Amino acid sequence: MELKDVNISATLASIKQQLGDEKSLSPAFRSAIELLVLIVTLLVNRLGLDSKNSSKPPSTDPHRKRKEKKPGDKKPGGQPGHIGSTLKRVEEPDVIEKIEIDRRFLPRNVKYNDVGFEWRQVIDIEFKTVVTEYQAQVLEDENGKRYTASFPVDVTRPIQYGASLKAHAVYLSQFQLIPFQRIQDHFSDQWRIDLSVGSLCNFNVQVYELLERFDEIGANRLAESKQMHADETSVNINGKRIWLHTASNDKWTHFRVHANRGILATNEIGILPRFKGVLCHDHHKPYFTYSCLHALCNAHHLRELERAWEQDKHSWAQRMQALLDEINIAVHAAGGQLSYAAAEDYRRVYRKILADAQAECPPPDPALHVGKRGRQKRSKARNLLERLTNFEAEVLRFMEDPLVPFTNNLAENDLRMTKVQQKISGCFRSLEGAHIFCRIRGYLITCRKHGVGPCEALKILFRGELPAFVLESVE
Repeated sequence: MELKDVNISATLASIKQQLGDEKSLSPAFRSAIELLVLIVTLLVNRLGLDSKNSSKPPSTDPHRKRKEKKPGDKKPGGQPGHIGSTLKRVEEPDVIEKIEIDRRFLPRNVKYNDVGFEWRQVIDIEFKTVVTEYQAQVLEDENGKRYTASFPVDVTRPIQYGASLKAHAVYLSQFQLIPFQRIQDHFSDQWRIDLSVGSLCNFNVQVYELLERFDEIGANRLAESKQMHADETSVNINGKRIWLHTASNDKWTHFRVHANRGILATNEIGILPRFKGVLCHDHHKPYFTYSCLHALCNAHHLRELERAWEQDKHSWAQRMQALLDEINIAVHAAGGQLSYAAAEDYRRVYRKILADAQAECPPPDPALHVGKRGRQKRSKARNLLERLTNFEAEVLRFMEDPLVPFTNNLAENDLRMTKVQQKISGCFRSLEGAHIFCRIRGYLITCRKHGVGPCEALKILFRGELPAFVLESVE
């Protein structure tokens, strides 16, 4: 690594060599210098970490630069077969304005026939408040007894907010992650409606309660599925760190917050203990306690291999990185599954790289650990090497099982917006608020996966119903 034209790695190597050559140094001074060299090495290694060789997000990369794309063979614009999104004519427009020709500018003494119109359409939006007043008829008999017609079931108060308004407010809050004060400004500016923070909170609480059945159905569908992704991330509740757990596949997403990160949490959530399919994750050890097949996220492996090559100069890491990329391309080209023979060929190359790596990245000397407790400390590169060796089947499962993806990106994508929420709001104010966010967010993401838009999904809820795909999954 270089810093202001100084090759730090070479400088540290030179210092270590000089320490070895210098025999007159006292043991105490030599130990102090070696400790300082170790600290500098660790700090330099941390400076060299970014989103390409670690799990750090791209937003933390210093002086992040966009990659210049190489010019391709394709022409600019949509490619053949691409379904465009060009504006289409609306057959029944809401407003028709006819424009008559001003005959004063036409030549005189000429007879003209009306042959129709040319059309052009302008698609726009209209911000409009709609107030519906229900007037229930009242009849009185000759004895003075009154009979009143029944109001709609969801009309329970003299004045109340409608389903569309509440759905829009919850959508802005829980899906677009807009703070309450800005939502208040939005309603006031666009519709002259003054919403209180209490009302906005009540809308979210109402959705949370309406989703109790959905939450149970979604957890059951995931537990019964053949393939699933799992991940977890930390969230902040008034300065206290707790954990947000997700279980998801291409149809369902489930979120739950818990004070614990490991088995205690996943057992209480109750999805993983019942799951018997293939679980894709990033090698979080508690997941291995469950009796299902496992598949490891190779996006994590690629980043760790990048670090081992960049910082430790291990050539085996570069070879393994290229191999995993090659296998991934081959799997896609084969339609999601390699033949047995092709998979075996790749497996032999995989094992050969790991066997060669033993000389380049050997285990620590056991003699240095005599009399000490616990597992002997290993370098990051050695830990990665042992993981790739011991979990070969889990790393390469994507080659032969069409249900298994190359990465755990689906779960990480589902979690990503929760981190955005933390950046916007800083933290959740209460555990109840975190539970509300998780259940509503999981519902909206699941609806999107089934082709139901978030606003429509919320309107369905406020009508006291669930989307059709949820009910069909129960039948």
